[in-house]
Amino acid sequence: MTQEQWGALQEQICKTVGQNNYKTWIEPLCFTGMSDEGVVSLQAPTSFFGSYVSQNFGDMLLSQMSTLDKRARRIAFHVGQAVPAPVKAADTVAAPTNEPVAKPSASANSAPKDLPGAPLDSRFTFDTFVVGKPNELAHAAAKRVAEGGPVTFNPLFLYGGVGLGKTHLMHAIAWELTQRNPSLTVLYLSAEQFMYRFVQALRERKMMDFKEMFRSVDVLMVDDVQFIAGKDSTQEEFFHTFNALVDQNKQIIISADRAPDEIKDLENRIRSRLQSGLVVDLHPTDYELRLGILQTKVDSYRALYPGLVIEEGVLEFLAHRISTNVRVLEGALTRLFAFASLVGKPINMDLVQDSLSDVLRASERKISIDEIQRKVAEHYNIRLSDMIGPKRVRTFARPRQVAMYLCKQLTARSLPEIGRRFGGRDHTTVMHGVRRIEELRQQDGQIDEDVEMLRRALEA
Repeated sequence: MTQEQWGALQEQICKTVGQNNYKTWIEPLCFTGMSDEGVVSLQAPTSFFGSYVSQNFGDMLLSQMSTLDKRARRIAFHVGQAVPAPVKAADTVAAPTNEPVAKPSASANSAPKDLPGAPLDSRFTFDTFVVGKPNELAHAAAKRVAEGGPVTFNPLFLYGGVGLGKTHLMHAIAWELTQRNPSLTVLYLSAEQFMYRFVQALRERKMMDFKEMFRSVDVLMVDDVQFIAGKDSTQEEFFHTFNALVDQNKQIIISADRAPDEIKDLENRIRSRLQSGLVVDLHPTDYELRLGILQTKVDSYRALYPGLVIEEGVLEFLAHRISTNVRVLEGALTRLFAFASLVGKPINMDLVQDSLSDVLRASERKISIDEIQRKVAEHYNIRLSDMIGPKRVRTFARPRQVAMYLCKQLTARSLPEIGRRFGGRDHTTVMHGVRRIEELRQQDGQIDEDVEMLRRALEA
């Protein structure tokens, strides 16, 4: 077993255990050699870390290793002071389809100091972050913190759903801070890693070392802090660490999947502390932002796929259809480019349907008739009861027809069912309303703009 073979295994291991498990438990391991007896040595950050990997992933790792080198018979874990990122880890986890990795402009010497944190992804810089209305406040706040200097708000708390850019901004802040000031001690890790370090320190009776390490940093960055909720001892230590750093005027940056007051089983004193700084929401992406992300990705793929043609309308279609998760959106584009290069065809709508059928099915958001009715009523500033009621005055009739049209376009409901939801109207009334809006979209620019804006809002 060689270093190169260990590197070659990374992609398969990631597929087997999943990306989250890979980044948390496998990526921090470092291959250090194999003995003549077939004992593969892996370096782990702590003894607890090594024990956990051995118990939960040991058999799988040994099986994977033996496929490349039949001499591999056993895995031995040992603890090292510094654990470098394993060979090809960034390529494997971030871009299993050979997406190019953009290195940050910081020099190697400006990487964060040797602390037991999570490795930073070199793709996640401010240069590669696409800014739009849903994330512009979070981006501005992150840039402000990354400039260093006096602490203006502490902590910076970033929250939002999966794939909206929280982790990207966290990594970008770390890279920017260490580029501006290489002597700065920046520690980035997940809340789970904080918890495991704490448990390990308790077991080995090294709490003073734990406290000294975490309270000596200049910047502490904790990702997915919701994972400490309900874990009383970990919350207690996190609270004291938080207070100690704030008292020293050290910067703290936190991320979570929801706002502090929405995290269940989080202690009130921690919730209060998290709300004491700047709390910023990363909103779900809108169509324009998703299209901008796709266009940026296409530009980065040009070197890998020279001469590959992408026909008009493809990016717009993907930006409309895949609206819930940027990671899924980027993964779909990566798959599309890879598929097109393999079959030697241009990227057109037929190829999209062939290669992304599963993604498109999974990303179909179920929009309800009730949701459409509420959104249309709000847009036209009328009461919902008037829109679905019997009155036929134009003030209510036109929004009613717009809502019927959107129900026909965005749901799988039949015309009779749509009619019943609009005050028990006949399906022919719905059909007339749909046809009327189709005609008006060609004749009236305002109606067309209203319908398009409502559709985007409902699909966002």
